[in-house]
Amino acid sequence: MNICGLQKLTLLDFPEHTACTVFTGGCNLRCPFCHNASLVKGRAPTMDKEELWSFFKKRAGLLDGVCISGGEPLLQPNIGEFIKELRQIGYKIKLDTNGTYPNILCALLEEGLIDYVAVDLKNSPELYGKTVGIEGFDFEVIAKTMEILRAGKVPYEYRTTVVKPLHSLENLEALGKLIAPDEPWFLQQFTDSGDILGEGLLPFSPDEMRTFAEKLKENNPSVSLRGL
Repeated sequence: MNICGLQKLTLLDFPEHTACTVFTGGCNLRCPFCHNASLVKGRAPTMDKEELWSFFKKRAGLLDGVCISGGEPLLQPNIGEFIKELRQIGYKIKLDTNGTYPNILCALLEEGLIDYVAVDLKNSPELYGKTVGIEGFDFEVIAKTMEILRAGKVPYEYRTTVVKPLHSLENLEALGKLIAPDEPWFLQQFTDSGDILGEGLLPFSPDEMRTFAEKLKENNPSVSLRGL
């Protein structure tokens, strides 16, 4: 596993659990608003394996779970073995994914290796390619991931980072039509970390974000805001 970062404690990332978060290096997308550009481009140094596992073993029983984020974790060829080792010492697993590897996700779920999934839904299908920095991106892989999650093996959520000029109420409503009324959907305010891939990107104001959520609740009552 190419682990490039560790957040030793989070009370927010894994609902109803205390957890730590590991960040894997590398991603197959190039979202201009990504706040982990060094991870995406593979420039972040890899953490020492012994140091990392020493931390996991010391915190076993004190933390409930491990969030595996990125980058895109499902790019890691040995992620299944990594998760199995974590589960053997008592951790529950939350996976953050961009939803572009539905077959790998399905296999992990079938093995019972994941307890919670968060999928980043980037934009309406028509604007997906522009939003993820890949011309001609096929939204069907995202649709397949959503279908897999709806099989009900584990709890899950969708989340969308909202950023000017890539998003508008119109395209958020178009995305919302693909999300069932009871599916948790979080709108996240964009913040410039200083390590992003694109330029000329701005956050919507808190009032604008609240207006988006209020309008979207008409068809997506489970939508809510995160990060304000």
